[in-house]
Amino acid sequence: MDRCVAIIPARGGSKRIPRKNIKPFHGKPLIAYSIETALESGLFESIIVSTDDEEIAGIARKYGADVPFIRPKALADDFTGTGDVVNHALEWLAQEGKRYDFACTIYATAPLLQPEYLVKGFEKLKNSDAVYAFSATSMPFPIQRTFKITKNGRCEMFFPEHYNTRSQDLEEAYQDAGQFYWQKLARSSNEPMFGKDSIPIALPRHLVQDIDTLEDWERAEMLYKVLQAERSE
Repeated sequence: MDRCVAIIPARGGSKRIPRKNIKPFHGKPLIAYSIETALESGLFESIIVSTDDEEIAGIARKYGADVPFIRPKALADDFTGTGDVVNHALEWLAQEGKRYDFACTIYATAPLLQPEYLVKGFEKLKNSDAVYAFSATSMPFPIQRTFKITKNGRCEMFFPEHYNTRSQDLEEAYQDAGQFYWQKLARSSNEPMFGKDSIPIALPRHLVQDIDTLEDWERAEMLYKVLQAERSE
């Protein structure tokens, strides 16, 4: 039987939205949604929250996660990548004699994440020769028609050759949905996450919202409210 672990990074020092990971979101700390979704999926032997913050640790435990260590401060600054945090957690677990076949990084800021997509990602990865599976979503507008605003306030297309191309004739593009990242631990890859060793799990756009600013937060709350209303009908 495959052994799976979920790792939820949640440092205490968020800048743009202070205490973001435990800020109340529709009546519960934001991180609670990621923990509860991981539990609901039924996939994980352990759900580990990696944090440097005792208050976050207490809230994570309250909602059903394990916090077996407090993350070193050196891995909790603005420059530490998620990969370093996940590797630290996996190394700590290995030192405790706990080894897994699959690890899934779940962001603490993913209240719209649904358990069926976690399951879909796991099943697709398990039954493939890929190394990763991650949440993705389609771009709302053709990237081939995008442009930048120059220093003098004018336009410059990134792909001027597509100015006259019909939108329906352009290839659809996708982006990282920022919710979960599965990894097959018995294999490694030199490819980036968005490369040939990865399986993108496409989510509908109404279930995807980065939460980096207060405007993002308000939009996420509105999307969640609509989702809950649809479920209650």
